[in-house]
Amino acid sequence: MAFGLWFTLFELLLKLFLILAFVKKGSAGITSTFTRTKWQSFDIPLDHKVLAIPNGYNAPQQVRITQGDYDGKAVMISWVTADKPGSSRVQYGTSEKKYDFKADGTVANYTFYNYKSGYIHHCLVDGLEYETKYYYKIGEGHSSREFWFQTPPKIDPDSPFTFGIIGDLGQTYNSLSTLEHYMQSGGQTVLFLGDLSYADRYQYNDVGIRWDSWGRFIERSAAYQPWIWSAGNHEIEYMPDVGEVLPFKSFLHRFSTPHLASRSNNPLWYAIRQASAHIIVLSSYSPHVKYTPQWLWLRDELKRVDRKKTPWLIILMHVPIYNSNQAHFMEGESMRAVFERWFVRHRVDFIFAGHVHAYERSYRISNIRYNVSSGYRYPVPNKSAPVYVTVGDGGNQEGLAGRFRDPQPEYSAFREASYGHSTLELKNRTHAFLNWHRNEDGQKVHADSVIFLNRHWASNLRRRRLKKDDF
Repeated sequence: MAFGLWFTLFELLLKLFLILAFVKKGSAGITSTFTRTKWQSFDIPLDHKVLAIPNGYNAPQQVRITQGDYDGKAVMISWVTADKPGSSRVQYGTSEKKYDFKADGTVANYTFYNYKSGYIHHCLVDGLEYETKYYYKIGEGHSSREFWFQTPPKIDPDSPFTFGIIGDLGQTYNSLSTLEHYMQSGGQTVLFLGDLSYADRYQYNDVGIRWDSWGRFIERSAAYQPWIWSAGNHEIEYMPDVGEVLPFKSFLHRFSTPHLASRSNNPLWYAIRQASAHIIVLSSYSPHVKYTPQWLWLRDELKRVDRKKTPWLIILMHVPIYNSNQAHFMEGESMRAVFERWFVRHRVDFIFAGHVHAYERSYRISNIRYNVSSGYRYPVPNKSAPVYVTVGDGGNQEGLAGRFRDPQPEYSAFREASYGHSTLELKNRTHAFLNWHRNEDGQKVHADSVIFLNRHWASNLRRRRLKKDDF
């Protein structure tokens, strides 16, 4: 009898301990205790082979592609020639070494302090067929170079597709690990969340030199599949002490976006469609309050989303709206106050952001009922709200943001400060797999993996079942 009493008391104490332990961590999810390997957090030396200049006089370098239209039947191919402008022509075709088609682009350069860039080429290749492998050739004579890319499947609610998500990459050895792991993931297009080269951490001419090295660094992936660009704070490059006061100067010269195809008047915000996804890119560091150009454009773009064709609605930005890290906490409040109600109303599926050098995934929550004078001031569960995912752990020289707020907020489902990347696998109109992969793991191991049900089609299926049952 006494033993049974003691056992019951022990059981109650154990339950109380578990409850208190749970409360300490928040009623949210998991704060990972994984301890990462200590790798160098400094940039790869310029003479390293991964930053090597290609052989040949005036050989094209820093080759990359991005989507060139709204629906995935065009690509914009960009590259740099160092010695002279040369040709801006792209030869391409569907058979290796056989180039039946050609397109001519534009070339320009720019200065930054005393640095003068190479000749930056942008060439639109359009009229492509879906789900087709194209080979392309750029450059002249013996210095020409050849690459290939695969166009996405047609716009269709059941077109499967895998996106890679990378943010705050930089050009350190950790960055290289992230890029190499991503290239083994099966991703077909990179959604890049801003903070590209971290060249602004250098001074004078070295700013431009480190933009060039980063272009060569990512070429191993970016020359073969589209990278969809968004800009971060490290692209602003406001440096009045050296006479450079035009924000995003280097970024806008080097990186093309298909903003005109989505009726945007600015390359920093735009939209594309790929497979079963409608992707909207926003600019955290451009005006976005009511009646500004970005606000007006987003209002209209959300109305153009057709969930019957693209059931998955994805938004990219640099500054996270929901973030429980000490780093950059609540920096996204201005955009949340303006846009969160729209995100909920339109049932955005995922919002990906960078900026914080860690990984974090939220539950579906919103704070749309709060204002400065009334309402509940904490985020609450909301099935119509997006999942907010921070993927700012690409590997740059600033290192990781390892100080999370304690206790873990109720809106936070999983968080960890390690280098890595994410993938989003859209299986069909109803299911998607979100994975986060830390660099220390092998390519098949996911540190965080979740299956999501598409709310638009799931709700339609439920309504159809109800109607059928009524009969």
